[in-house]
Amino acid sequence: MTDNLLELGSLTKRSEFLHVRNGRYAARGTVVIQMRPCESAGSGVRAGFTATKKIGGAVVRNRAKRRLRALARAFLPALGVAGHDYVFIARMETASAPHERLMHDVQKALEKLRAGGHKPRETRNS
Repeated sequence: MTDNLLELGSLTKRSEFLHVRNGRYAARGTVVIQMRPCESAGSGVRAGFTATKKIGGAVVRNRAKRRLRALARAFLPALGVAGHDYVFIARMETASAPHERLMHDVQKALEKLRAGGHKPRETRNS
């Protein structure tokens, strides 16, 4: 592993996804990415992927998450912030958008988060 690339881990528990929900976010046409400092000590980056039933059936949701996983593996080691967790949320167009557009949206969202991103939204039931 080179010095400028981060180790990539996975978010698996619901509580980890909920923790990241209250962090910063960046929204693009085909994806929303949330980011928050990791609760556990570590210098790597962890990522989780989600797609709601609103975007389609199981085949569409799985395709959207598969595409996001591939782009996360490509961009997070270089654009991720050490010690942070990320959640990639699929949108309606994630599964069907051209690869170049999805790639551009993920890259720009990660760059925006690296620069600060949007502040967390106020939630009623946090």
